Amino acid sequence: MVYVAPEILERVNVWLTPTFDAQTQKTIKEMIAHDPQGLEDSFYKSLEFGTGGMRGIMGVGDNRINKYTLGKNTQGISNFLKKQFPNKQCKVVIAYDCRHNSKELAQTVAKVFAANNIQVFLFSELRATPELSFAVKHLNCQCGIVLTASHNPPEYNGYKVYWEDGGQLVPPQDARVIAEINSLGYDAINFDGNEAAITLIDAEIDEAFAEASVKNGSFNTSVAAKEHLKIVFTSLHGTSITMVPKVLEKAGYTNVHIVEEQATPNGDFPTVASPNPEEPEALEMALQLANDKDADIVIGTDPDCDRLGIAVRDNEGGLTILNGNQAMVLMTHFLLTQWKKEGKLDGAQFVASTIVSTPMVRAIAEDFGVTYKEGLTGFKWIAKMVKDFPELQFVGGGEESFGFMVGDFVRDKDAVTATLLACEMAAQRKAQNSTLYTYLQELFKEYGHYSEALISVVKKGKKGAEEIVQMMRNLREQPFNEIAGSRVITLEDYDTGKAKDLTNNSEKIIEIPRSNVLIYYTEDGSKIAARPSGTEPKIKFYISVHTPPGTQNAEEILQQKIKNIQQQLAVH
Repeated sequence: MVYVAPEILERVNVWLTPTFDAQTQKTIKEMIAHDPQGLEDSFYKSLEFGTGGMRGIMGVGDNRINKYTLGKNTQGISNFLKKQFPNKQCKVVIAYDCRHNSKELAQTVAKVFAANNIQVFLFSELRATPELSFAVKHLNCQCGIVLTASHNPPEYNGYKVYWEDGGQLVPPQDARVIAEINSLGYDAINFDGNEAAITLIDAEIDEAFAEASVKNGSFNTSVAAKEHLKIVFTSLHGTSITMVPKVLEKAGYTNVHIVEEQATPNGDFPTVASPNPEEPEALEMALQLANDKDADIVIGTDPDCDRLGIAVRDNEGGLTILNGNQAMVLMTHFLLTQWKKEGKLDGAQFVASTIVSTPMVRAIAEDFGVTYKEGLTGFKWIAKMVKDFPELQFVGGGEESFGFMVGDFVRDKDAVTATLLACEMAAQRKAQNSTLYTYLQELFKEYGHYSEALISVVKKGKKGAEEIVQMMRNLREQPFNEIAGSRVITLEDYDTGKAKDLTNNSEKIIEIPRSNVLIYYTEDGSKIAARPSGTEPKIKFYISVHTPPGTQNAEEILQQKIKNIQQQLAVH
């Protein structure tokens, strides 16, 4: 007899009632008999909303993505919509990506909304996440849902919720929606929606989104410059193939080479170990094609097309991959330069980033006389800033994890418009016999050299989650006094909402919502942030170092600093 902990068995028994279909019950009984560890991981907790919505491994159980966990979410959201908009015919738009079961799960979600007398617009085929964000406002919906697990491995899927402004759920709605969901049992889900109440959408929204992307991502680049730029693009088997080539063509870019082996959407992502453009290996095939075609720029997007990786020619003519911070710095400076040329900067504009991203964005914003705003990790916080500060125009914003948002017509990171923006920058630079790599070096010369690194430590399952909790506890209770030989002068704890100045033991309140993040600042200007991922079984350490303008051998100095910091974190 296999032992199953009582608290796990209590959760399991709920799933062995007639509320759940026969196949689900059969799978659970097999796990009880043969896979107690898998059973524990599937039931030891309920999936929660993180920085990018809800993501998890597909399968049976409270801690898995399936028709019941997503059905319960959808029933709770339906109930909340009726309370929030009592005198409206509520509308919701739903999209999905290339992952296994995404289409079927999207149809299930649509039926639950329809069963609750909510008007549903459902994309007829897979679409990019930024198009979903756009469609929420374009169709005057109160809510939007996209079925995606972004760049997670193939066994994952997920569920992201957008509100009527086109941005993801944020306070106070998020807590109220979650409370509504948690108040329900699985037997409260109404799956019996009339399919006739669901309207399929496609070409009309595609065209509107493409036009808006070109309008927001184009900046007076000449026809000749566009024609001369050689682009290699890969969708990494994801949704961007439905929109990025269309937008580039619409904007006038004709010299585009697509990695055909990766152009077909496929939830197995057969040509890459991970469909994440943050990882250099994901762009290998694109880099090979770029060398064959003598391309100027390489761009790859993740499965739901909200983040992008960029490679450009360096001073020796080789291809080098920009990290997310570098891409964000270039895009921010370029946008502000264009706005300044057009006479649109009058002190009522802002750019935004996150607490774990490069401080260089702040330096650039201040140089242009533009307000800089900083939020927690995740683009939902940047979208919230657009809503919270209507007196300011939003120019653009980004974060280190390869995401950028151009203007506010989309309220999430948007690899479609960001791809166009990257090509605009590269085309204009090439027309000046320059490159984006040279552009970046010019910015380092002006603002000082910045360099960043990310350490991701994977800890899977219940045991891994406990280890991550202990690691964060150790960093709080046994904090570093110095890092890589430089004294720690400030420790920000976003869980307590306090920043402690260690030079005089004073404290101040952090005016940002609470989150499980710690940030160390050292005397030499280094910044080290630690946070558990909200969407993956990881703890992440974000390292940022810099040297003042004019420092000789800056890159070598910074790389040694990063190496020293990495070694100390590994020991800890």
